[in-house]
Amino acid sequence: MPVVYLLLCVVLIVVLTARFKIHPFVVLLVVALLYGFLAGMPVDLIIKSVNEGFGGTLGGIGLIIILGVIIGAFLENTGGAYVIAEKILRFVGKKNVAPAMGSMGYVISIPVFADSGFLLLSPLNRSLCKKAGITLSGAAIALGLGLTVSHTMIPPTPGPIAAAGILGADLGQVLLVGLPVTLVALTVSILFAMFYVSRIYIDPATVIGEEPPQQRNDTAPSVAKSVLPIFVPIVLIVAKSLVKLAGWEDNSFAKDAIMFLGEPFVALLVGVFLALLLPKKLECSMLSMDGWIGKALTGAASIILITGAGGIFGKVLQNSGIAEVLGSTVTQWNLGIWLPFLIAAAIKTAQGSSTVALITTASIVAPLMEVLGFTGGFESALVVVAIGAGSAVVSHANDSFFWVVTQFSGMDVRTGYRTHTLGTLVMGVSAALTVYVLHLFIAA
Repeated sequence: MPVVYLLLCVVLIVVLTARFKIHPFVVLLVVALLYGFLAGMPVDLIIKSVNEGFGGTLGGIGLIIILGVIIGAFLENTGGAYVIAEKILRFVGKKNVAPAMGSMGYVISIPVFADSGFLLLSPLNRSLCKKAGITLSGAAIALGLGLTVSHTMIPPTPGPIAAAGILGADLGQVLLVGLPVTLVALTVSILFAMFYVSRIYIDPATVIGEEPPQQRNDTAPSVAKSVLPIFVPIVLIVAKSLVKLAGWEDNSFAKDAIMFLGEPFVALLVGVFLALLLPKKLECSMLSMDGWIGKALTGAASIILITGAGGIFGKVLQNSGIAEVLGSTVTQWNLGIWLPFLIAAAIKTAQGSSTVALITTASIVAPLMEVLGFTGGFESALVVVAIGAGSAVVSHANDSFFWVVTQFSGMDVRTGYRTHTLGTLVMGVSAALTVYVLHLFIAA
C-alpha cells in the first residue's frame, strides 16, 4: 500500500499543478501531509518530518540558491553573461550549446553538488541559448543530466564514497569503472536533450526576472573578469574536496583557510563579492530592494519555497519507511548485477534523495555480496557504480533537484516529468546497461 499511496500522490501533484494551476508549494505541502496520514505515520513524526524536510533542505541549499541568484543578476545586468556566452558560442558553435552545457555539468558536479552546479551555470546557460536564438529546454536538461551523471557515480561526491566504504570497494577502481560508464551515460543524455527535449520551446529570456540588457563590449566587463564569479567558487569547492581526499591531517592555517573557503555557501559568497566588481561603477541602487538584487531575490523566493516543500515531501517519505519496504521486496528477486540498480532506483524514486538511495542500498547489498557472487575488487566497484546509476532513477516531485531544474528553466510540472524525469530514467538505464556489459567481460 505505501507504493500505491506514493503513486496516488505523484498523480495528485501533476494534476493539481498542471491542470488546476495550484502553486507547487501548497500542493507539495498538502500531498506530503496526506501521504503521512495514509501511510499511518504518527502525528508527531509527520510534524517532525515537515520541519526537518523544509529546514534541512533549505539549510543545505537555500543560501546557495540566494547567492547564486545574486551572482546571476550581476552577470546578466552588467552584460557579463552575454560576453561569456558570445565567447563560448564562437568556440562550440550555435548548434552545440547542449553538448557544451552537459559536458560542463559533468565536470563541475564531480566536486560540486548538482544543485550548486546548476545554479552556478544557469545564468550562463540562459545567455548562451538566448545568444544562439534557441530553446532553453535542451541545454537546461543536458546540464541537469550532466550534473546528475557524475554526482551519482563518480567519487569524490559523498554518495559514491559512502557506498564504496560500506561495500569495501577501492575508490581507484570505482573511478576506473565509473569513468567509462558515466561517459556513455553522458553521451546518451546529451543526445536525449538534443533530439527529444529541444523540440519543446522555452524562451530563455522569460524564465526569471526581466529581460537582461544586451550590452556590448564597450559597457560590459571583459570575459576574464566575467568568469571569475562563476569559476572561483568552483575552484574553491574543488580545493576543499582535494584536501579531504588527500587526508591532510595537520591543522595548519592553509588547511583551515581552504576548508572554510571551500564550503559551498562561503565559496559562493566570494563569488558575490567578485560579481560586485563587474559594473563599471557600483551604485547602492543596484543593491536595493528595487535594484538588481531586490528583483532577483523576489524572483527566487518562489523557487526557494518550492524547493523546501520538495524537501518536506522527500523527508516524509523517508520517515515513512517506504525505502525499507521496497528494498526488502526487490532483494528477493534473483537479478545479479541488476539487483543493486533496481533497489537503488526503487528507493530513489520513493524518497527523492540520491545520497540516501546510495547509502541505503549499499547497506542492504553489503551482506549479500558473497551470495550474489560479487567477490572481486572490480566486481565491488561495479556494484557501487550500479547503485549510483539506480540512485539517479527517477528524479521527480520529491527530489529538490527536480524543482531547481524545472523552476530555473521555466518548466511546469508536466514538462518537467516529460524532460528531466524521463531523462534521468534514460540516463540511469544506459549507465546500468553499460555496467552489465562490463560485468559480462569481467565475469568471463
